[in-house]
Amino acid sequence: MNGIRIITKLPYRQWRSFSRCSILHQEIAQAAAPLTIPLPEGVDKPVSPKIEKLVTDITQLNLLEVSELSQVLKKRLNLPDAPVMPAGGFAIAAPAQEEEVATPKAVKTNFTVKMTKFDDKQKVALIKEVKSLLEGFNLVQAKKFVESVPTIVKADISKDEAEKLKEALSKVGAVIEIE
Repeated sequence: MNGIRIITKLPYRQWRSFSRCSILHQEIAQAAAPLTIPLPEGVDKPVSPKIEKLVTDITQLNLLEVSELSQVLKKRLNLPDAPVMPAGGFAIAAPAQEEEVATPKAVKTNFTVKMTKFDDKQKVALIKEVKSLLEGFNLVQAKKFVESVPTIVKADISKDEAEKLKEALSKVGAVIEIE
């Protein structure tokens, strides 16, 4: 009781420092608590006794009891029936591949234009061309773009647009690949 009276008579500054000290004391006490050591990678983490009991009970069931258990769990948990794979499941997949071969392959519609090299003598012209062809590029960005070769100029564009871009950049000394 006397301790409380002393604390209430303290000025605000002393009260504040007292509360800081008590908070620090609590933090130190928590830090001194024993730490748990993490388990090595190869070792299984400990399992709760409840789970361990369930595992031992399930492993002691025979095949009919396991079937019954799965049916009851499916009903209670509203799980759909899992598709059963036939014994010759891999043999069934083989004819599907033959059908794929018979169908024509899809035509590629999206292309990527990639600049692999450029002529050092025409570097200035190439930078100006990149600045004019690529939207949002200023001169400094175009210079950095050209110097970072090999790089992708544009991706997911049509074949006509890719051809036009290749032609325009090839005129100013760039080596372009269309993928």
